[in-house]
Amino acid sequence: MARAPAPNQNDLSASKRATGEGRSLAATLPRLILEARRVAATVIHGLHGRRRSGPGENFWQYRRFVSGEPAGRVDWRRSARDDHLYVREQEWEAAHTVWIWPDRSPSMAFASPQAKDTKLERTLIVSFALAEVLVEGGERVGIPGLMRPTSARNVIDKMAQVIVHDSSARASLPPAFAPSPLAEIVVLSDLWSPIGDVHRTIAQLSATGAHGHVVQVVDPVEETFPYSGRVEFVEPEGGESITAGRAETWRADYILKVEKHRADIRRETDRLGWTFGIHRTDRPASELLLALHSRMGAGAQGTGINRWHNAPQAGSTA
Repeated sequence: MARAPAPNQNDLSASKRATGEGRSLAATLPRLILEARRVAATVIHGLHGRRRSGPGENFWQYRRFVSGEPAGRVDWRRSARDDHLYVREQEWEAAHTVWIWPDRSPSMAFASPQAKDTKLERTLIVSFALAEVLVEGGERVGIPGLMRPTSARNVIDKMAQVIVHDSSARASLPPAFAPSPLAEIVVLSDLWSPIGDVHRTIAQLSATGAHGHVVQVVDPVEETFPYSGRVEFVEPEGGESITAGRAETWRADYILKVEKHRADIRRETDRLGWTFGIHRTDRPASELLLALHSRMGAGAQGTGINRWHNAPQAGSTA
């Protein structure tokens, strides 16, 4: 499927952004950083540590003793208050790596009047906010090809610096690299690349056993195709254009092609045990951040920062 075209009629401001006539990224970054920190703070407020069982020093919860476990794990003081034996569990404290890829290609500069942010701005806000939440939880965060994993508290500033000073071509999909089998990968893109490229990228990133999450970030008009009458569409990354005499007659075919493209992506992510989601830029950024945080570690093999959620407990069957 070709990249979704940006109309240069009825959406003049969107076209200006898509062709680089709007505000520069450097000028926009301070606002995006502030918004990302606001969104992250909202989510962090509802989280308490990593809330995961494992080796550590901080108490997490009591759970019932399971037959077959060492008797030394029983918390006798807690068990004396009840008719059952209880084990005292600690919070898991080991850090893992999460690679976040924000698509910064030209097609991401598009925004219709229905959305406050361009796709690029929304992608960066969520990328920064997710990094802040993960680092707050003790994880390391990196950007493939741009930034080595770090657990620094100023992770947002580090990400912003490497992004604004990156002079390389703005690729839609992450570069080929070999993540650790226990790593998590988050790809935020409009995913209008040819389906073969998308499949190859996901397959390569998952080859080591790493688990990942693919999110398609779209403007609302890219889903609904609300155009009618004579409209010229411009391809933001190639400059090619096409004119529709009656754009409304294209709507049904366009929506079917979008649905097929997404179904092809979902089949590949399902096959590899990855997750796939869609985020519209007219929806709150916090909505996507919460969804991503809840999906971390949801792989079929239980790999990644929440892999213990899927690990069989003592005395249970796999």
